[in-house]
Amino acid sequence: MKVLIKDIDIIATFNKDLKEINNGWIYIEDNVIREVGSGIFPDFEIDREISGKGMVVLPGFVNTHHHFYQSLFRAVPEVQNTKLFDWLIFLYEKWKNIDEEAVMVSTVTAILELMKSGVTTTTDHLYLFPKGHPYLFDAQMEGADITGVRFYGTRGSMSLSKKDGGLPPDSVVQTEDEILRDSERVVEEYHDASRFSMHRVALAPCSPFSVTEELMRESVALARKYNLLLHTHLAETNDEEEFCLSKFGLRPVNYMEKVGWLDSNVWFAHLVYVSEQDIKKLSARNVGMAHCPTSNMRLGSGIAPVAKMKNTAMRIGLGVDGSSSNDSGNFLLEIRNALLLQRVKYGADALTPREALSFATMGGAKVLRMGKEIGSIEKGKAADIIGFKMDRLEFAGGLTDPIASLVLCDAKSVDFSMINGEVVIEDGHFTKLDEKKFINKHNKISKELLK
Repeated sequence: MKVLIKDIDIIATFNKDLKEINNGWIYIEDNVIREVGSGIFPDFEIDREISGKGMVVLPGFVNTHHHFYQSLFRAVPEVQNTKLFDWLIFLYEKWKNIDEEAVMVSTVTAILELMKSGVTTTTDHLYLFPKGHPYLFDAQMEGADITGVRFYGTRGSMSLSKKDGGLPPDSVVQTEDEILRDSERVVEEYHDASRFSMHRVALAPCSPFSVTEELMRESVALARKYNLLLHTHLAETNDEEEFCLSKFGLRPVNYMEKVGWLDSNVWFAHLVYVSEQDIKKLSARNVGMAHCPTSNMRLGSGIAPVAKMKNTAMRIGLGVDGSSSNDSGNFLLEIRNALLLQRVKYGADALTPREALSFATMGGAKVLRMGKEIGSIEKGKAADIIGFKMDRLEFAGGLTDPIASLVLCDAKSVDFSMINGEVVIEDGHFTKLDEKKFINKHNKISKELLK
């Protein structure tokens, strides 16, 4: 399929030069951007023309941290006002009842919400495997395929239960042998390292307080065997720091260094409680970060020092985190909150709208080591493209800088989305999916699980 998106008011490419093109066009063959330009376009052979008139067009957003199944547990009254450890202890007792259908349906609904807010590539950190349900990762892959998103699944794990000094109950942990065996299985079955692949897999032990030191080390070895990325939560709260000091005699970043996790194939979620020395270590190893500002605010965890990190060698992307700790899956809100939260602590010039959008696009692509494939609109990149019509009420009066208005105003949702060359949202509506059908299933499952 040869597609031309023409008459685009502004293309924000987010390429290396951050070029912005007025009166632009994008020529796509199948799933690849072949040419980008402005004004009169060459005499291409075209199967379909799409008008970009009145539209700002950007590369699709990249979500670097989430827990899809948690969208079944939003705004739960008992944990609306608790901090992370108390929140987890309560919800583990609800989460232990999830099954394959719950994971598949919640994956679809969570991704659809992300897609409406501009996400074209997403990760998910699935670390919960209740006894009797070893194939939840497969159910998640099935759900992701239904949506058409570019999906980077992470096979998470928990092996340190409450009786062994960890936080989760026995009902949701697995043995190290079970975890490593199934991790290898899903990598063999689902990981596709080829250019523009729609499935990739990373290894993701949950956190220092739910996984043994041995599993952290074994995960590194398995990742090296298959050339995989590694992901985990780190330095999210003061409670976590106290746990690491009491159990390991080390602060979180130093513990990760001890177990071989400070590496350029690693990205951490949160990194709220890090020192200047920690930032230097993370930068020296080119470590990645999923910044989750809304979740950090929602749980009262704190403010990650992104303003201090942004000019280092760290790779910084954004993540909406689980929808029980956000409780939204709207990525546009994450971009806006990233901007505002840094300004609360570090001043009005701490982060610009374009910097926040860079985290959402090329920043996320670099976190996932996919910067040569996605994250910008330029020749040879994947045709992952989103568009916003600027004649909407929420942008009225904000057209002197439409790109900044996407962050500073209430953008709400995209009007257009293309993933891997396929139009998935047009005029603000999904082209191939009935979201209502999944919402109804989702609510029924949620009600049962919360009884």
